[in-house]
Amino acid sequence: MERAKQKIKILSWLRAFIFAAGIYAILGLIALLTSLYFSKDLPSIEQLQKVDPELVTRIYSADGVILQELFTQHRIYVSIDQIPPAMVQAVIAIEDSRFLRHWGVSLRDFGRAMIIDIITLSKKEGASTMTQQLARMLYESIGFEKTIVRKVKELLTALQIERMYTKSEIAEMYLNSNWMGHGVYGVQAAAQRFFDKNSNQLTPDECALLAGVIKNSARFSPIRNPINAYKRRNLVLHRMRKHGYLTDEEYALYKNTPLQVFKPEPPAKQAPYFVEYIRQRLQRENEKLGIDIYRDGLSIYTTIDSKIQAAADSAMNQHLRHQQELLNTRLLEDLSELRSFVRDSAISLEQVRAMIRGDIPMNPGMQATLVVQGALVAINPANGHILALIGGRDFNESEFNRATQARRQPGSAFKPIVFATAIDNGFPVTTQLLNQPVVLNMPDGTRWAPKNYDLSTGGNTTLREGLAKSLNLISVRVVQELISPASVVELAKRMHMTTKILPVDALALGACEVIPIELASAFGIFENHGVWVEPIAIIRIKDRYGNTIAQYNPRQELVLSEETAYLTTSLLESAVNNGTGVGARSVYGFRLPAAGKTGTTNNFNDAWFIGFTPYMVAGVWVGVDNPAISLGNRQSGAAAALPVWANFMREAHKAKDWGAKSFQKPDGIVEVQICSETKLLPSQYCPLETEVFTKQTVPTEHCQIHKEIGEPLPKDNVVF
Repeated sequence: MERAKQKIKILSWLRAFIFAAGIYAILGLIALLTSLYFSKDLPSIEQLQKVDPELVTRIYSADGVILQELFTQHRIYVSIDQIPPAMVQAVIAIEDSRFLRHWGVSLRDFGRAMIIDIITLSKKEGASTMTQQLARMLYESIGFEKTIVRKVKELLTALQIERMYTKSEIAEMYLNSNWMGHGVYGVQAAAQRFFDKNSNQLTPDECALLAGVIKNSARFSPIRNPINAYKRRNLVLHRMRKHGYLTDEEYALYKNTPLQVFKPEPPAKQAPYFVEYIRQRLQRENEKLGIDIYRDGLSIYTTIDSKIQAAADSAMNQHLRHQQELLNTRLLEDLSELRSFVRDSAISLEQVRAMIRGDIPMNPGMQATLVVQGALVAINPANGHILALIGGRDFNESEFNRATQARRQPGSAFKPIVFATAIDNGFPVTTQLLNQPVVLNMPDGTRWAPKNYDLSTGGNTTLREGLAKSLNLISVRVVQELISPASVVELAKRMHMTTKILPVDALALGACEVIPIELASAFGIFENHGVWVEPIAIIRIKDRYGNTIAQYNPRQELVLSEETAYLTTSLLESAVNNGTGVGARSVYGFRLPAAGKTGTTNNFNDAWFIGFTPYMVAGVWVGVDNPAISLGNRQSGAAAALPVWANFMREAHKAKDWGAKSFQKPDGIVEVQICSETKLLPSQYCPLETEVFTKQTVPTEHCQIHKEIGEPLPKDNVVF
C-alpha cells in the first residue's frame, strides 16, 4: 500500500513536471513566434552596429568664425570622455537606477508598470530603461505610440542594443540623442544653449538640471518654466545622493544653488548671401560625395574672412542708406515718375508715397522699383578665395544674390578689357588718338554719337589719359582704329565672362551685360600677372570624425602676358591717383597703392567701381533691380559706388594690417623718360615724364619739337 502511494506520488510529480514543461514550451513558442512577428520591421543588425544620429553641419569662415549651422535636428555629438561623470550619474539616478545591472530590460519595473496600468486602466506609467528609450529615439520603425506592440518592439531592440554595445557606449548615444527643447538635441547642444559652455565644463547641479529636462522638455524648461526646472533639478540631486553619487554636503550645496541659465538672443546671420551661395554648392556635392549636409555633422571650411566681411557690411549698409534717401527725395518730388510706376497697378499713388516715406510696409511687388540695392565681392586674385560677399541690401527681403546672379551693364567699368586688348596687341600706353566726336553702330542697327561724361573734346590723347579720365571718345576710337570689337569679345571670354557679349563698337562703352563676380575676377587677372584664378568659396569639407572628404583647389589659366597685365594695372593706377577714381584718395582717405575703374551707364541706372591692391580685388555695384530706374542725376560710379569701395578697402586693409605694397613689375617692363608732350624720346629741352613700356614698344624716335631753342625774337624799340 505504501509502495503504491509512493508510485502515485512519483507519477503526480512527473505529470506536474511534464505539464509545467509543456506550459513553458508553449509559452516559449508563443514568445518565439511573437518575437519573430514583431521583429519583421525592427532595425537590422547592420543598423544597430552603425548608429548614425543626425548632426549639425557647420560652415566656418577662414578665420574660424561659425557663419551658419545647417541641420534638421540641432545636435552636436560628443564622445563619453567629453561628458562629465556627474551627467551620466544624474541620468541614471533619475531615469534608470538599475542601468548598470540590467541587460536592457528591467522586469521589476516592467511588472510594476503593468500592475499600475491595469489598476488605473491607463497607460500612464512608464517602465522603459535608458536602453529602451535609446531604441525608441534612434529607430523610427519602433514608433512612439503607447501600445503593447511598440513596447514589445522597443524591448526586443533594447536587447539587441545591449548585445552590440557596452554600457558606456549606450550612455554616450543616449546623452547625445535626447530632445532637450529649444531646438537642441543632446547634452553638448543643451550645454551651449542653456549655459553657454561645453558639456565637459558642466557642474553637477547643471548636469542634474539637464537630466531633469529629459522627461519633459517643455514642462521642465529652465527658460520658460524655471520654478518647475528648479524643483526637478533638486529631485535629480536627491536621487543622486540616494544612490551614492553625491555626499550629503554636496547635495546641500547644489540644491541651494540658484538657476543660472544663459538666455542668448538668436545670433545675427553673418554673410547670409555667402552662406546661401555655399549651401547651393554643397547641395550639388551631396550626390557626388555621398553626403547629406543637413544630417551628417560636416565641417565646411570656407574662404570668407569675417573681418573683411564686417568691413564690407559696414561700408555697404552706410552708403545704401544715403543712396536710398536720395532716391526717395527724387521720387517724392517727381510725381510724373511715380505715376508711371502705378499706371498698371492696383496700388495707388498715395500708397506708393506712403511706402517711400516709411509710413506703411513696402509692398513686395514694389521693391524692385523703389529700393536701392548693392552688391560687393572681394577676392584674393592669387588663389581665388572669396574674402567677402554681399548680394543685396537685406537677405530677409530678397534672397536674390546680385553679386553672383545679376546681369547688369558695366558701362565704363568694361573699358579696361578694351584697353588691355589694345595693349596685348602691341600698342604702347602712349598711343595717341583724337579726342573728337565719333559715331557708333548699335546692336539694334541704329547709330549713336556718344559724348564724354564731361562733354569735353580735345586733341591727341594717350591711352593712359583716355582710361584714367574715362573718355568715351577715346575708348570708341580704340575699337574702331586700333583693334576690333571681336578681339575684345575674345579676350572677355578668355577672362571667363559667361554672359552674351556682342562684337559691336558700343562694346567700348560697356554696352553688354556682366555678372559682378565675373567682372571682379577679370580685374584680378591684371594684378595676378595675367593669370585667371577661378573664384572659390569652399576650401575643404571634413566629416564628423575630422577626416577630410573633399579639398577644393581653383582652376587657373594664363590669359594675358605679365607685361600686358602690368601695363593695364598701371593705367588703372592713374585712374585712382588722378582720374575718375581720385575721390578714393581725396575724399575717403584710402592711400595705399591701388588701381581701379569707375563705371556708369546711361541715365545713371548702374554705378560701378572695380579696383584692387596687391592684396585683393573688390567690385561694387549699386543700382535698383528694375534696370529702368535711375539712381538720380550725376549718380555716377564715382558718386554712388566708389564710396562703398573706398571705405571698404580702407577699413579692410586696416583690419588685416595690410600696409603699403607696390604692384610687382615684371622683367619685361622698362621705365623710360619721354617728352611729356610728344611721348617720344626726349630732346635736350623737352619737358619730361617717366612712362612704362614693354621692351618691344619703347619709342625709338626723338622729339623734334623741343630739339633746339629758337633764336630770340627782335624787340621793338619804342620811344615814349
